[in-house]
Amino acid sequence: MSDSLRKLYIETFGCAMNEHDSAHIIAELEEKEDYFLTEDPREADLILINTCSVREKPEKKLFSEIGQYAKIKKKNAKIGVCGCTASHLGEALLKRSRAVDFVLGARNVSKISQIIYKERVAWVDIDYDDSSYVFSTNHHSQLKGMVNISIGCDKKCTYCIVPHTRGNEISIPADLILKEVQRMVDSGMKEVLLLGQNVNHYGRYFSSPHRSINFAQLLNEVSQINGLERIRFTSPHPLHMDDDFIAEFAHNPKVCKSIHMPLQSGSSTILKKMKRGYTKEWFLERVDKMRSLIPQLSIGTDIIVGFPTESEEDFSETLDVLEKVRFDTLYSFIYSSRPHTEAHKWLEEKRIKMTEEEVAKERLMRLKERHKEILTEDNARQIGRVHSVLIENFNAENTYLEGRTDTNKLVRIKAKEEYKIGQICNVRISKIKGAQLIGELVQD
Repeated sequence: MSDSLRKLYIETFGCAMNEHDSAHIIAELEEKEDYFLTEDPREADLILINTCSVREKPEKKLFSEIGQYAKIKKKNAKIGVCGCTASHLGEALLKRSRAVDFVLGARNVSKISQIIYKERVAWVDIDYDDSSYVFSTNHHSQLKGMVNISIGCDKKCTYCIVPHTRGNEISIPADLILKEVQRMVDSGMKEVLLLGQNVNHYGRYFSSPHRSINFAQLLNEVSQINGLERIRFTSPHPLHMDDDFIAEFAHNPKVCKSIHMPLQSGSSTILKKMKRGYTKEWFLERVDKMRSLIPQLSIGTDIIVGFPTESEEDFSETLDVLEKVRFDTLYSFIYSSRPHTEAHKWLEEKRIKMTEEEVAKERLMRLKERHKEILTEDNARQIGRVHSVLIENFNAENTYLEGRTDTNKLVRIKAKEEYKIGQICNVRISKIKGAQLIGELVQD
């Protein structure tokens, strides 16, 4: 490796979209600016923090992170802040911290190779359109990859800051998506994760003339790429889970039978105040429709506890959905008031009050405890079942293979060799350990 290459350290917070943005940043800087990754920020020439602003806590942590990097960075090394908090705070970040050299918003990732040469600037245009930008290739070999199919969000959920940080929704041209997946498959990738704030709303808005195509049709076209074994996507919006989408999801053999359905609340009253566009009954009907076609379906969700005005009765409706659906994964949080959102304005104008902190904490604890019990009960039923598992890793020290089922469950398989990596194998589950399944290879 040439000594002239510069070193990049990047820390990523938040969702899969941020992880993919970081991958784009790394590829751009490696190919165009002769950077290579380091795991030690003290030796880096460029330190990047890719941020999340969905909740308040990560945003507050950012300034602590900046301070720590400023203390240990080498002379003349730069610090840049990217992502959603960068979009949200913009030039205010530069004013609050002299250690920050530049700020690059979530909608401006393609400008990374330009901004690194600027001093004390903030580029955070949420109307910037890089939907047709062809990012540099990440040359690191991988079994699984991520591909953006849309940017931004057109929803007006009253709790969410994302439209303010990522701008309006635009779909990526289908031919660019297909070319990117083909390139990744040619490099050895077996599984792709399609990304968007509302992936199943794909095809409604393009920034230039484009053939008519929806998400179900895109899934079908991606699945026709030879060599691609699995397709996953996140996150679909329950409102757009129409019958055409469900039929493609259920019947396409390459589409993994796991889905993340962000519920947010089980109360139709609260859902209306959140402006989610669906009711509890709609959500449950869509679940029933999918499970009638896919009995083994795995469902994950997001739930916000303590949204303003949430009563005990509202919360009991959320617990009722938990009991009926029995989610396989659950990301649950106490409501966090975010600037530029409608719910934040309600609180500022004192028309409504926040749920008391202790009440919200107690509800969150109840939700998590019951979900933990459900996982234990449901995982016990996996013993003896056979799953198809994409083998991803080999732990030589503990001699086991590791991979995920079609339904996205993590499995460890006792093995002495790593030759199965990259293969999809049948695995019989023999025991459980927490949320993890332990299994044995089924001999062909």
